[in-house]
Amino acid sequence: MIVEVRSYRIKPGKRDEFINFFETRGIPALRAHGMQVLGPLLDLENPNKFVWLRSFPSLEEREQMRDAFYGGDVWKNELEAIAMPLLESYDVTLCETSAGYVFDGPRESGGDVASVNVMKTLNGSST
Repeated sequence: MIVEVRSYRIKPGKRDEFINFFETRGIPALRAHGMQVLGPLLDLENPNKFVWLRSFPSLEEREQMRDAFYGGDVWKNELEAIAMPLLESYDVTLCETSAGYVFDGPRESGGDVASVNVMKTLNGSST
């Protein structure tokens, strides 16, 4: 599995606005193109930063899904104009899971079922 570790630095004071946009508009659009998302994960030391992960079955499918998303009407005509002015900068680290990759999942009670399902998918479990 291919995983992008994406670190976003948001313009000062705009993280809450970006997170709301990302959770309500960005994640559904990414999922509609077949991408799996884990996050957002809020940086506890920097109030203008967050991290999220996006996964793909293979490098080839990553390229296809990204091209469809960024070349599509929703990104070009709606999301890009909202997201980009809020971003200061971002970094992407492209990773591949090892054969022994594990993810233990959430330990908090009352976890979000959708998040648990995403984590199971990231871990390769179907149940």
